[in-house]
Amino acid sequence: MPRILAIDYGKKRTGIAVTDELQIIASGLTTIPSHTTIDFLKDYFAKERVEAVLIGEPKQMNGEPSESASIIKGFVTHFSNIFPDMKVVRVDERFTSKMAFQTMIDSGLSKKQRQNKGLIDEISATIMLQDYLSRKMY
Repeated sequence: MPRILAIDYGKKRTGIAVTDELQIIASGLTTIPSHTTIDFLKDYFAKERVEAVLIGEPKQMNGEPSESASIIKGFVTHFSNIFPDMKVVRVDERFTSKMAFQTMIDSGLSKKQRQNKGLIDEISATIMLQDYLSRKMY
């Protein structure tokens, strides 16, 4: 079975998470500089079968798009042009960064480790993906 990949795209960094081949468990894959995302994905898709890509949709508390929404919309358009056959699913990413930070605290990471913004992005992508998997099963 192909994997599902999640992308927490940001201006500077992009967190990436992926499922196992049975699409049961989401795991953080990596955090990369955002300008390298398409090249990273070309390489990853050449090695692994991927069924769909989740891309976070940043929203404000009232449901309106956040200020970073236009950057991500541009990325989604570019992604779809490069990978026209790949299914793209937009998912609400509200609170994922806060949840990721709380996960780091709950895991006992030191204050210095919790300052690693790349790790927060990777965990955020993992949270988006695991939430998607949970909803998909029901």
